[in-house]
Amino acid sequence: MTKSVADELAGLRLPVERSCPFAPPAAYEQLREQAPINRIRLKSGGEAWWVSGHEEARTVLADPRFSSDKRKEGFPLYTLDAATLQQLRSQPPLMLGVDGAEHSATRRPVISEFTVRRLAALRPRIQDIVDRFIDDLLTTDQHPVDLVQALSLPVPSLVICELLGVPYIDHDFFQSRTTRMVSRASMEERQRAFGELRAYIDDLVTRKESEPSDDLFGRQIAGQRQKGDLDHAGLVSLAFLLLTAGHETTANMISLGVVGLLTHPEQLALIKADPGRTPLAVEELLRYFTIADGVTTRIAIEDVEIGGARIRAGEGVVVSGLSANWDPVAFKDPAELDIERGARHHLAFGFGPHQCLGQNLARMELQIVFDTLFRRIPNLRLAVPIEDVPFKNDAVVYGAHELPVTW
Repeated sequence: MTKSVADELAGLRLPVERSCPFAPPAAYEQLREQAPINRIRLKSGGEAWWVSGHEEARTVLADPRFSSDKRKEGFPLYTLDAATLQQLRSQPPLMLGVDGAEHSATRRPVISEFTVRRLAALRPRIQDIVDRFIDDLLTTDQHPVDLVQALSLPVPSLVICELLGVPYIDHDFFQSRTTRMVSRASMEERQRAFGELRAYIDDLVTRKESEPSDDLFGRQIAGQRQKGDLDHAGLVSLAFLLLTAGHETTANMISLGVVGLLTHPEQLALIKADPGRTPLAVEELLRYFTIADGVTTRIAIEDVEIGGARIRAGEGVVVSGLSANWDPVAFKDPAELDIERGARHHLAFGFGPHQCLGQNLARMELQIVFDTLFRRIPNLRLAVPIEDVPFKNDAVVYGAHELPVTW
C-alpha cells in the first residue's frame, strides 16, 4: 500500500464523505485495487484491517474466527468515545454482540416474527400506512414538501409500532420520539427522546407481561414463560435493537431510493411500466447506496489468512460494505444504477450468522413505498438541484436530512 493512499484513507473521518453524492471516495477504489485487505490507521486511535473486496468481506463475515463481541479488547469501535465504550462493556451484550451458540439462542426465538407467513399478514397494514401518508401529501397546499418528514420517517416508525404491538393511541408519541432520535436536533434533545422512548418501551413490556397480546412482545413473553425464564430486560433491549436497526435504516433507504430513481428516469420508467421489476430495483438500490458502510466490524480470535493478509488474533477488522458492493469483480460496472442487475448477493444486510434479521420486512416496506408513491404521484420530482440536497455525510447511517420534492 502506498503511503499516499494510506494517508488519504487514514485522513478520512469514518463514516466517510461520499462523492457525487453516491459513489465511495476514490481512496476506497485505490485500496481495493492494490489489495482486498489493507492495514489502516483509525482516527479514533490504533490500527485495524480494512476489508474492501467483496469475496473477502463475505469470508470475514461468515468465519467464526472473527468475533462480534464489542467488549473484547482491540475491537475497532472507532465511532465511540471512551466513556460510551466503558458503559457498553459494563452491560450485557445485545444479539449483535454475541457469537456462536449464544447468538443462535438469542436469535432463534425472534426468527419466527419474520417468516413469509407473518410478513404476508402484515403487508395490508403497511399498505394502509403508506397510503395514509401519500393521501396527506396529495392534499397539502405547501410546496415543496420534505419527503423525509412526510413519508420516509413516519412509515417505518408506524410499521415498528405494528410489529411491537404499540397501542394506536400511543402512535404519535412513539413516532415523535423516534423521529427526534434521528433528527438534527442537539445531542441533549436526542438523548432525552431516547430516554423517554426507552422508558415507554419498558412500561409497554411490563403491561404486556400482565396483559397477553398477539404481537411480537406477546408471543415472545408467552414463549419465555413456557420455558420458565421471563427476561424483561432482554425484551426491552430486543425492542430497541429492532427500532434502531429497522427504523432509521429503512427511513434513509426510502429517501435515497427516491433520489436514485428520480435521478435515473430511465430506471424509474422500467418499474412504472412493470411493477414486477420493483423487487429487483430494491436490491440494486440497496447495493448502490449501502447506507451502513463501515459499521460491520469484527475482531480476530485466532490467526487467519485471507486475501493475502495474515490477520493475528486480537486484531480488529472493519468490513467496508460500500467498497465491497462496488467491487467490479462481483458487480460489473458498479457505478451504474441498473435495476435489472439482479444482484441479490450484495452485502447491504451483511452476511453470515449476523445477517440482518428484518431484511425481508425492509424489502417489503421499500417495495410498497416505491410502487405506491410513483403510481399515485407519477410526476414527482426533486424541488432542488441534487447538489443542494443535504446528505448525511456526518452520520453512521447514510441518508438525507431533508428531501424537498414537488409535483
